[in-house]
Amino acid sequence: MVTKVKKRSYSRGRKVTEKDITLFTRQLATMMRAGVPLLQAFDIVAKGTENGSVARLFTEIKSDVETGTALSEAFRRYPLYFDDLFCNLVGAGEQAGILDDLLERLALYKEKMQALKGKIKSALFYPCAVMGVAAIVVTIIMLFVIPAFKSVFEGFGASLPAPTLMVIAMSDLVVAYWWLIFGILFAGIYFLLQSWRRSAAVQIAVDRALLRLPILGEVIRKASIARWLRTLSTMFAAGVPLVEALDSVGGASGNHVYLTATRKIQGEVSTGTSLTVAMQNANVFPNMVMQMASIGEESGSLDDMLGKSADIYEREVDEAVASLSSLLEPIIMAFLGVVIGGLVVAMYLPIFKMGQVV
Repeated sequence: MVTKVKKRSYSRGRKVTEKDITLFTRQLATMMRAGVPLLQAFDIVAKGTENGSVARLFTEIKSDVETGTALSEAFRRYPLYFDDLFCNLVGAGEQAGILDDLLERLALYKEKMQALKGKIKSALFYPCAVMGVAAIVVTIIMLFVIPAFKSVFEGFGASLPAPTLMVIAMSDLVVAYWWLIFGILFAGIYFLLQSWRRSAAVQIAVDRALLRLPILGEVIRKASIARWLRTLSTMFAAGVPLVEALDSVGGASGNHVYLTATRKIQGEVSTGTSLTVAMQNANVFPNMVMQMASIGEESGSLDDMLGKSADIYEREVDEAVASLSSLLEPIIMAFLGVVIGGLVVAMYLPIFKMGQVV
């Protein structure tokens, strides 16, 4: 009878990240192709990492394999780090006797996905960082700078301009209720994050909203399509049946809109509908993708055509990220100029009236 359950804590070592798993996959694929025995490969990887958490994880997997557990089953015991796609490909490689080839495919797939995610994160980091710094600067001005100006203007002897009065009123509101404003702000962010983690409805609503964003939405859409195509191409090329491959494809896209569409496609394909027709019925893929899939089905090279489509969309994501970065820089600079410059001008407008007072 279980009396207590708690999350296992790896106190020594950093968190095991997706980058660690990608590096491990590449190292394991390289050593397996070079003829290094599997257990020795795990030893080499575990001893070669400086992260204690990673070393313990791979040591435990090695212990499972030593006791006779299949490699794919050993990976399945750690779903936090190895998803269904990873385990299915490893299992397919074990059954077909081509584990080194499928590990190579899996390593290439994870490297491409890691690069794609990194490009999107880098595109979002700059505007988020600038907006965060701007929010801190505005808060400091409201709490400390404007009250100092207000004490100077109290004996001004003339009516203050409307912009100055408005900024002072906003500052008084922030000074009087800063605890309430920040409390509501942080509570709202915390509630949104918890709702997003725990509620599928909230996740679906957020993912749909992200796809509708004016500029960023198109980048997210292309990235989701690229991940969807790359995942399906990798699974199908590994010999996984199409219906089973679609189990892992939806989650790999990173968006609930495409997850829902994938489930619909899977249901239609399982009843005998062709993949192209099922994708058309889902109504979330562009015509180019469906035409490439149709050519692949007719020619018997579906994995190759899906891979080429993924290459196209990954290049489009690269171009979109570059365009987004160059477009956001002047917009952010203009926004900061209006906000910060507006506050400064509003505070200095009364000084221009000093001559009239004198």
